[in-house]
Amino acid sequence: MRRQTRRHDYAPLKQEYARLAPVYDRRWQGYVRASVDRAAARLALQPDETLVDVGCGTGALLAMLSQQVPTARLTGIDLSSEMLAVAREHVGDDVSLIAATAERLPLPDASQDAVVSTSAFHYVRHPLPALGEMRRVLKPGGRVVIVDWCDDFLTCRLCDLFLRWFDDGHYRIYRSDECRELLIEAGFANVNADRYKISWLWGLMTVSGHLPNAEEQTDVERVQPGFHHDTCHG
Repeated sequence: MRRQTRRHDYAPLKQEYARLAPVYDRRWQGYVRASVDRAAARLALQPDETLVDVGCGTGALLAMLSQQVPTARLTGIDLSSEMLAVAREHVGDDVSLIAATAERLPLPDASQDAVVSTSAFHYVRHPLPALGEMRRVLKPGGRVVIVDWCDDFLTCRLCDLFLRWFDDGHYRIYRSDECRELLIEAGFANVNADRYKISWLWGLMTVSGHLPNAEEQTDVERVQPGFHHDTCHG
């Protein structure tokens, strides 16, 4: 019971990343590059667009996007102030960095063209509220991209079991179909999920969708009145 209670508390995760921040980039360089490459490719960020990276860590994706699209307006959210301090060294002063959780994004409604999260969704204690926040801050037609560990792969299932018992910072890893259904339930449209290996150990998924604009939402309600998706329990 104690472990289950602690797993719903972010304090152990903050403590873990306070320790990891100074060595994170060096330890996970290859993994981070592979995962942010996938995220950037799916995002296809355009000039002058706004984007928030939820769980931005040391800012690897933000640094890449700021070089690729210099006029984009970028924001990074992370619960670890130590990780954000490292991110600041990577991105300079043009990117906004804010300490917050995924469940409470300190951003205005309909302010972002894109929301992205890489290698962080397995830490989120309340996935549907977090996805609701991503939806809230997106403009109509805005897109969401999540890259994360994937429980479809045996190696990740074993990691998940191990981490649930021995790492209080961990929450859970999702199957690709579970993550897809969560996005659909949160109100995103055209949700797609791809899965792939980046090493013998790490199997990832990229799950993406977009927030329907007013015309699309009207079409959905006309074709499927009263339609809803069952909750995907974790």
